[in-house]
Amino acid sequence: MSHDGPDPAHGRTEVRHDEQRRKVVTMSHQTPATHRPLPTALAEAATMAGRAPSVHNAQPWRWRVLPDALELRMVHDPQLAATDPDGELVRLSCGAALHHARLALAAEGWTTTVRRMPDPAEPELLARLTDLRPSGADPDAMRTVQCMQVRHTDRRPVSDEPVGDERLDAVSTAARQEGARLEILDRDQVLELAAAASRAATVEADDSRLREELDYWTSRAAGTGLTAEVLPEQAPQTTVPGRDFGRPGTLPVGPGHDRAASYAVLYGDEDEPVDWLRAGEALSAAWLTATRLGVSVVPLSGVVEVPATRQVLRGVLAGLGHPYLVLRLGVADPAHAGPPHTQRLDRAQVVDTSAVEGTAG
Repeated sequence: MSHDGPDPAHGRTEVRHDEQRRKVVTMSHQTPATHRPLPTALAEAATMAGRAPSVHNAQPWRWRVLPDALELRMVHDPQLAATDPDGELVRLSCGAALHHARLALAAEGWTTTVRRMPDPAEPELLARLTDLRPSGADPDAMRTVQCMQVRHTDRRPVSDEPVGDERLDAVSTAARQEGARLEILDRDQVLELAAAASRAATVEADDSRLREELDYWTSRAAGTGLTAEVLPEQAPQTTVPGRDFGRPGTLPVGPGHDRAASYAVLYGDEDEPVDWLRAGEALSAAWLTATRLGVSVVPLSGVVEVPATRQVLRGVLAGLGHPYLVLRLGVADPAHAGPPHTQRLDRAQVVDTSAVEGTAG
């Protein structure tokens, strides 16, 4: 298991898995760190945010540390122009990083005000964290930060153990608290989703630009992208097809299926840039809650990327809202080792501390 970036606080923290309950168990020996300079706390929160999930592991965020604020900007890589022409999945990814940074600051004992899309003249500036005030460290945030260290995407088939209503409710509540909702699909809706995902896969397989982008992101060796170790060695036997990455990986898929998995659509009332940012925050909250409860999450964005199948998802939601992402939730097969963490960019590549040189160590 890799560990990217500094520990969330100065102090000893152990993170392990309880194999019988399949939950994250944390044993915290941390002490509040609000006596450290604010720029240091901001730089470390931005570094911790680098653990967030992102489309094709592109990590399309850049942070700027100011003496009394932290700014988040999006980077729409040209290699995502076909996959995400409007930057929706980039904003969603950045929203997940924003939520990670918020939690890291809360775990350190800082309260903050988040101003989303603060400058209409600068649309790439997605958020500014301001009005930071020292307070007591948030124990819940500390536990959730520890989940960031073990959260990953496991594309293997899941075990035969169902997730269960209690855990699904907890994951849904976490998303709702961040301004989006999760629709847990019933069996008929899952079959509709499977047909839409299959159609989306066919459309994307016939698009040469999309294939070129996938080839780019699955052949990276410089801190971003998806290495062979995290991609299945063959297509898993599942009701809802996952993305065809165009090349086999080296991750053994095992004999499992997705019969015991649950599928959900992350959605909201509106379809504006700020809504996709908030959806990313909700995704982060839901995924970290799932990690704490021993639930594996796999995001399925292909069905959202294709306009025709996105409309199918709106029908699945009975017109209640705009779909942002599909999630598979299941309990990983404990008999087979999961994939490693995906690679991450170095802190210097994503966190700009030039405005606080000498104070943000």
